[in-house]
Amino acid sequence: MTPGPDVVWHPSPNFGPRRDGLTPSLIVLHYTEMAQCPDALDRLCDPETEVSAHYLISEQGDVWQLVKEDQRAWHAGAGAWAGAADVNSRSIGIELSNTGKMPFSEPQMQALEALMRGIMARWNIAPEGVIGHSDMTPTRKVDPGTRFDWRRIARQGLSVWPEPGDDAAPFLQSALAFGYPTDEAEADILHAFRQRFRPALADPNATPDTIDRAMAADLAHRFGVDRGGSTP
Repeated sequence: MTPGPDVVWHPSPNFGPRRDGLTPSLIVLHYTEMAQCPDALDRLCDPETEVSAHYLISEQGDVWQLVKEDQRAWHAGAGAWAGAADVNSRSIGIELSNTGKMPFSEPQMQALEALMRGIMARWNIAPEGVIGHSDMTPTRKVDPGTRFDWRRIARQGLSVWPEPGDDAAPFLQSALAFGYPTDEAEADILHAFRQRFRPALADPNATPDTIDRAMAADLAHRFGVDRGGSTP
C-alpha cells in the first residue's frame, strides 16, 4: 500500500516478504522508548539494528511509513497471539514516539486513530485484532504501556474493551481463550492484562481478583479464538 497525503514515505531496509501467503490480521501497537522521535526514526531505518515498523507517529502527529503494508516489518519479535506465532507475518506494526513514562499527546492519538481506520478497512482487521506488544509477549515487553488509552480507541471501534458480568471462570483459562500466549505464566499474563485494562493496578506480583476474572471471561466469550490449528 502507498502512503496517503498526510503520510511521509521514509523507507527502511529492515523488512522482507510475508511468509506462507499470510496477510495482516493484527495491528500491534508499540512505543519507541526513546526521548526523541528523530532518533527513533533513524534506528528503525538502520540496517544494523534489524528492527523496523510499518509506521512511526511523532508526538506532534507526524506519520512516517517505513515499510509497505504488504511486506513483513521486523517489529514484533518472538511471541504469539491467538495460538499463532510469526506475528510479524500476520500484522501491521505501529510505533508511537513515547518513552513509556508520559501521556500520549492528543495530536498523536488523533493521527493514530485516523491511520488505524484506514489499515483496518484495507485489510478487514477486526477490533479484537488490535493488540499491544506486551499482549503477545508478556515477559519481554511492556509497550504501549499503562499510559496508553485503550478505552478511548475501543470507544471508536478500533479495539475492544471488556463488559464484565458475573462470570467467575478461571482467569488464565479466559485470558488464553481471548488470545494470550499459552507458554506464559499466569502472573505474567495478568500483568500484561492489567497494563491494558486496569493500568492503575498493574503489578507483576498481583494475583487475579474477581474483576480480572469477569473482564477476561467477557473478552473470551465475545472474542475467544479456536486454537485448533486456525490462524487469527
